[in-house]
Amino acid sequence: MTNVRVKNVRVRTVHGTVRGAVEKGVAVFRGIPYAAPPVGARRFRAPEPPEPWTGVREALAYGPTAPKRPYAPPLDRLLPDPAVPGEEWLNLNVWTPSPKPDATGLPVLVWIHGGSLLHGSSAVPVYDGSAFARDGVVLVSVNYRLGVEGFGVFPDAPANRGLLDQLAALEWVRDNIAAFGGDRDRVTVAGESAGAVSIAALLATDRAAGLFRRAVLQSGAPAALPPEAAGGTTELIAKRLGVPATAAAFAAVDPDALLTAQAEVTSGGNPLTGRTAFQLVVDGELLTHDPADALRTGTAAGIDLLMGANTEEYRLWFVPGGLTERISRLKLRLALLKFRVPSATARTYRGNRPDATPGEILGALATDLLLRVPLNRLADARTDAPGSTYVYEFGWPSPVERLGACHALELGFVFDTLAHPDTAALTGPDAPQELADAMHRAWVAFAATGDPGWPSWDASRPVRFFGPGAPALVLAPRDDELRGWEPYRKRS
Repeated sequence: MTNVRVKNVRVRTVHGTVRGAVEKGVAVFRGIPYAAPPVGARRFRAPEPPEPWTGVREALAYGPTAPKRPYAPPLDRLLPDPAVPGEEWLNLNVWTPSPKPDATGLPVLVWIHGGSLLHGSSAVPVYDGSAFARDGVVLVSVNYRLGVEGFGVFPDAPANRGLLDQLAALEWVRDNIAAFGGDRDRVTVAGESAGAVSIAALLATDRAAGLFRRAVLQSGAPAALPPEAAGGTTELIAKRLGVPATAAAFAAVDPDALLTAQAEVTSGGNPLTGRTAFQLVVDGELLTHDPADALRTGTAAGIDLLMGANTEEYRLWFVPGGLTERISRLKLRLALLKFRVPSATARTYRGNRPDATPGEILGALATDLLLRVPLNRLADARTDAPGSTYVYEFGWPSPVERLGACHALELGFVFDTLAHPDTAALTGPDAPQELADAMHRAWVAFAATGDPGWPSWDASRPVRFFGPGAPALVLAPRDDELRGWEPYRKRS
């Protein structure tokens, strides 16, 4: 449904004037370019500034999204992913209570979407920033290059181009957000899944210093690979296309054929049990160290950090396609051997879930191994750091297709967009608004003050648990399971 536009509003950016609209009582600007289109001679290169324009540029509709294919069934019906044609992929959107700067300026939250570095965009309706602007936070959502365009590894192109795009967007915020009523010195960068992994990498880069003072990691832990490991996906796509694994060769391939080859190589598997995928690269330039190591040893120690995961992340990938039922006791044992899970740890998980199937046991182990354990370790390492660290867990179970508290379910609560049909695809029609009120309020408070409303991390390990029921503070939840990973930590 199209919103009724009350009036148009104009803002002057460093590249030219944009015209937005007032919707739901807040000013909205969509599709503003923060970098030049990464096509032609700019393809597979670092982002460059957009060409300035004269006159007034319309900023009333979402800008083009990066080339991608829809999620494969059955996820396509659970994760709507709109595609907008065009070449100006590097664009962003701004929701603001006031496009006029005041003496102090408003807190700013910059949203970086997830999607396994293959999917997603700032046009996903769940990410509508109206509620943040309504509550006094300027919300900026960002598009960046995906797949091989943004994260393919080539000898003749810079690595981590999608991450460079995100940095360019943050630099745009630094240079322009005051004109939209925001305070450039009170920027929080937030993201989910691949967006959170990206933010963890940004935290570990020297170039991001000063661009934000707080960060939110939702269901994503620090991770990056050396070039020889991260380049495997690019090599497989090149082999399928029959061309060298160079940016020059890929630039000559028909874009649709490139997307087809990319989809064929990256299909199958899932983020928890393993698949061929794109990864961030420890390239020695932008990322000089593994982000997990860098952050645990003090990098970004002065940045306030809010992070956490959902109780049953795995169910988004395991349940809709029937994987939970297909995992037998034998397959579980083989998976435990493959991932070198300590026997005592596996017994603890089984003992805590006496009625769980082998697939559910594997899902719980994989969720913790890839998300909860590294996030807890990062929080532990930051206990005495100058910046505060807050940890949450989202546990409200969706009734849709037995998804439970699965990956991405918290997004509609954080953005307070439960009423949108695309959000209801995951939550169902009767998700508790009071839980969305509480979670959204915590994110607003963190962006505004650095304190989401519960104690910061210390030796007691406080975790804010969101749902079911009223939010509650829990000390060291399921600590017996976390302690069971210590032998793994010493080996890995």
